[in-house]
Amino acid sequence: MKIVTPDMEYLSTRQSAKILQVSLGTVQKMVELGELVAWKTRGGHRRILASSLEQQLQRRKRAMRQKISQNCIAMGIFRRVENSEDLLVSIQDWQLKVEMEVAVDSLEGLMKAVSIAPDLIFLDALIPPVEQVHLIHYLSKNKDTQRIPILVDEGFIKLHPGVVALADENMGHRPQLTENIQQELENGLIDLNPLIIAYPATSLEDDQTWLHEDRHQLLEPLFIEALARKCA
Repeated sequence: MKIVTPDMEYLSTRQSAKILQVSLGTVQKMVELGELVAWKTRGGHRRILASSLEQQLQRRKRAMRQKISQNCIAMGIFRRVENSEDLLVSIQDWQLKVEMEVAVDSLEGLMKAVSIAPDLIFLDALIPPVEQVHLIHYLSKNKDTQRIPILVDEGFIKLHPGVVALADENMGHRPQLTENIQQELENGLIDLNPLIIAYPATSLEDDQTWLHEDRHQLLEPLFIEALARKCA
């Protein structure tokens, strides 16, 4: 992604976060660590040097190329064993080499996620919505799993937009999933969790959807994108 133009020498923190697909807090940490070159205006607002962002994107690309040349350790949490078997067969034909660990209930999935620290986590669309909300909330808050990308059905995200907002530190209950959250997300008023990635919506009326080979093929580039975001 080219971000340096003749009329754009620096960007705001929010613009930088959008380009890098990370949260505002992550951009601030990158500035503090010297990974991005920035200064503050008289009003106290950070300005990020555009060429510094470009360098960060190039480093990310190099890290991604190095990562995808190796094996990817993924973990899938499924509602039924049949769904996992279909995906396991499909990934054998991918160029990306994936070693998939499987869990068939949420508790087992959480325990495995903490113990093996996979490169990414895949949530089956047939997991009940309330259970998915709690899974995502826990994985996003736990220090051992909060930097692991999570692939979630896009149909679920549309129904529950609150899951892509970064959880409040003091929130110990299920997020309020309202139209206001959706509007705030669209207006950029809520920081998005860049590690939550949507995959093509599954038709819950047709539980054979995942048997179609083309749907599995659509997942491979999303797995690669997840690895790139983790390396960011």
